[in-house]
Amino acid sequence: MRLAVVLLLVCSLASCSIRSLAVNALANSLAASGDVFASDEDPELIRDATPFALKTIESLLAEVPQHEGLLLSACQGFVQYSYAFVETEAVIQEPTDYRSAQAGYERALKLYLRAKAYCFRALELRLPGFGLRLEADPIAVLSQVKKEDVDLLYWTGAAWGSAISLAMDRPEILIDLPLVRRIFDRVLELDESYARGAVHQALITLDSLPASMGGSKDRARQHFERAVELSNGKSAGPYLSFAANAAIPSQDIDEFRRLLDRALAVDPDSEPSYRLENLISQRRARFLLEHIADYFLDFEPLDEGDS
Repeated sequence: MRLAVVLLLVCSLASCSIRSLAVNALANSLAASGDVFASDEDPELIRDATPFALKTIESLLAEVPQHEGLLLSACQGFVQYSYAFVETEAVIQEPTDYRSAQAGYERALKLYLRAKAYCFRALELRLPGFGLRLEADPIAVLSQVKKEDVDLLYWTGAAWGSAISLAMDRPEILIDLPLVRRIFDRVLELDESYARGAVHQALITLDSLPASMGGSKDRARQHFERAVELSNGKSAGPYLSFAANAAIPSQDIDEFRRLLDRALAVDPDSEPSYRLENLISQRRARFLLEHIADYFLDFEPLDEGDS
């Protein structure tokens, strides 16, 4: 009888151990796979596939809640999915279906906040008490973030900043804008060339805000130029960002057209790692040009033959 009990216990433990090993192996594989969708040429395929991938990651996190790689993958994945497919669709719907667009913006906001929560969980593992300490003394806690943490810190800023951009009328969310700026400033200090200028592109948006909110068009332009330089001009993102965030507020229609034309001139196949991002950026660029009259008070159609 005792032998039977021992054998049953051993088998149970072995079963649990095998399951744990399998879960961790799959988690490690997913976390190490990188952004496998980035080079795809079919945005619709990625739009349809991403929710399943994200839910798989969340299911694994229920089993291994402290897996840093999965937490980062969840944060990054939700930010990219929300921007590329939820927010972008809302932008395109807005002129013809305002109510659907507002619902899309609300969903995108929730996905950005969901992403932020995953990055915060990962940062808490590396820096216990990160969230509370960030609010109390952001300079002190961010000084403890090292270069190997740049991935996590950048995507935290991307998720948080994207949420704020959709909640400019919500003081309880907007109040955190200075913390997002500090996060990106720290990324800039640690690795200003991270992801070939991604942090500079993010700072185009922040520095295009009014001076009363800490913005500076001169700094925005400097970040734009550096983002183009670091991406070797192969990313449409910096052109789109400066056109939408800086040229529209200043009502510079000529620069707006020029920037979007340059965004559309980028060959999506010239750099495979930018392919999906470029296709989505160019979709937005075409939409903005088609609706240029909605953004500029002194809009006049170009004469035939003008470029």
